[in-house]
Formats: sequence, structure tokens, C-alpha cells
Amino acid sequence: MSMYKVAVVGDKDSISGFKALGVSTYPVTGGEEIPHILNKIVREKFAVICITENIAQQVMPQIAELNKKQLPAIVLIPNNQGALGLGMQQIKKNAEKAIGTDILFGKEGS
Repeated sequence: MSMYKVAVVGDKDSISGFKALGVSTYPVTGGEEIPHILNKIVREKFAVICITENIAQQVMPQIAELNKKQLPAIVLIPNNQGALGLGMQQIKKNAEKAIGTDILFGKEGS
């Protein structure tokens, strides 16, 4: 039975705790290194990539392309400064795509 690999991408302070859990961590500071790191992780066949929201903001087009594939699953997480709300937006979008309607935040009329 093969185990799925999980990677976490973000600033060093936000992701250092994940290393203790046995998760592969990829500390980045931003800029041009982020797309290269994501490509490397995809080539290494990681099933889940957790990426801090502040870093994800810099590569949203690349994340959108990755989200079209079954794997890897991209999960946006808050950094150590707090959440930007992007992760929840992504969950909402994925739920709408999967079932065709907004069940999380939608307002149903009676």
C-alpha cells in the first residue's frame, strides 16, 4: 500500500511546525521561486500541496491550472499572521463545482 505524500509551501515561520509531523516543507520567501517549487513538487508526485494564502496569492493562475487535475489537491492554509479568507473561497468554489450549487453559503428561499 502506497502512502500519499504531502507538501507544505510557505514562509519559514509559518510552516516549520509541519516538519515535525513528517510532512515535506518548502520554505519560500516569494517571487519567482514559487512557480519553480510548485513544479518540482508536482513532478515528485505529491498528492496534497498545502500552501499559505499569502504565497498562493502570488501564483493563483498556476494554482487554477493545478486545480483542473485530480492530483495534487491544493489546500490554502493561513500563515502565522492569520487567514486572508482565500482558503474558504477555494472550498466554496470546489463545493459549487462538485455539486452545482453553493451549499455552504447560499441562501435558499422558501
